[in-house]
Amino acid sequence: MFQEIIIPIIYLLSAVFFILGLKQLSHPRTAPKGNTTAAVGMLMAIVGTVLKTEIISYELIIVGLIVGGAVGALFAKRVEMTSMPQLVALFNGFGGLSSLLVATAEVYKGSLPATFTLSTISLSILIGSITFSGSLVAFAKLQGLMRGKPLVFKGTQIFNGLLILAVIVMTVLSILNPDQLFDYILWIIIFSLVVGYYFVVPIGGADMPVVIALLNSFSGVAATATGFIIQNDALIISGALVGASGIILTNIMCKGMNRTIWNVLFVGIKVSTSSATSGEGVQKTAKSYEPEDTVVIFENAKQVIIVPGYGMAVAQAQHMCHELEKILEEKSVTVKYAIHPVAGRMPGHMNVLLAEANVSYDKLYDLDQINPEFEQTDVALVIGANDVVNPAARHDKSSPIYGMPILDVDKSQTVFVLKRSMNPGYAGIDNELFYNDNTIMIFGDAKDTVSRLIAVLK
Repeated sequence: MFQEIIIPIIYLLSAVFFILGLKQLSHPRTAPKGNTTAAVGMLMAIVGTVLKTEIISYELIIVGLIVGGAVGALFAKRVEMTSMPQLVALFNGFGGLSSLLVATAEVYKGSLPATFTLSTISLSILIGSITFSGSLVAFAKLQGLMRGKPLVFKGTQIFNGLLILAVIVMTVLSILNPDQLFDYILWIIIFSLVVGYYFVVPIGGADMPVVIALLNSFSGVAATATGFIIQNDALIISGALVGASGIILTNIMCKGMNRTIWNVLFVGIKVSTSSATSGEGVQKTAKSYEPEDTVVIFENAKQVIIVPGYGMAVAQAQHMCHELEKILEEKSVTVKYAIHPVAGRMPGHMNVLLAEANVSYDKLYDLDQINPEFEQTDVALVIGANDVVNPAARHDKSSPIYGMPILDVDKSQTVFVLKRSMNPGYAGIDNELFYNDNTIMIFGDAKDTVSRLIAVLK
């Protein structure tokens, strides 16, 4: 009676907490509360599972909690925000690995799984393995352990398609030949891991935010399949929520780059090697100032819009940006932040960095909100952003980023661009913005540059 009535109620309540947590995570102001709400839901799901399942060893569970908790706390404390995309990629990978291991364990329980269960086991292994090996590749690319550029060989998609077909064949054979089940499952795991590797290797570093979101979705789908295998309602629901939210986020990221998911996964950005010349072949030059030379312009501004990019994350300049914001506001200057959906190396990267620096959520504006304001803005301060502010996306049909929604910083009265060099962004093209008449380059470390500007403004 207890398991038939109480356990389903606990699982239902945990699902409600998961949904409420996701709702709260949709806005930066309520995101911390969303984390807590979802964590309570997960705790309820764990309690329900422990009460429902026959536990072989509480000691192993406790050891796992202690070790896993210690590793998680260590990473949370020591990993820099610039490395957070790599950490998220690993989290996705371990989620896929968990589904892979649980599904495989069901095969070794002794009794022969039913046809539906065996098919679901193969699906869980396939998606879990793709998530695991694919996430490891994404981590290696982001960490610089592998080349960030796409590694493509002719027929990559055909090769992956044949491997997935082989997984299907092995699943059918395992159903028809149960006495060789273990051998077939082993081959399914190997083929699936290889698919995951060749699924991500051809994708360049510029598309890693989309890949991370997609792999997050995959980890949820794998968890849902595993939930069907072990008949756990909470796992089915939570996995479905992760899978759905991940694919929605992937779609948002693709729209932010004016790309389709098919284009990201199977076409990629065609890198251009164009030089900094105009259509008539005239060499263009960029103006460069020292931070001290810009003070008068900032002091006479009525509105300043700060545009953060990955360069801000690398320089850890978010705290200096907040300090600059406070000083400008003391001088009656309105300060806002423009956040492009694909700025940084993972979804929401800039929002998290600025929240870490205690920047008010009310000052963060997305692309659609802030773009109409650039024409009335005195100063746009671009810190490390590149492709997401390139005007070529609006008019140059030959550009690989043509059609991508950008922040219209070039429409501001003055644009200051903080960069270490004139090197192109992930798209591999020169940025027209750098050569505009109203653009001034400030070269050097962004944190040091903003610090020098603050010192003079004070």
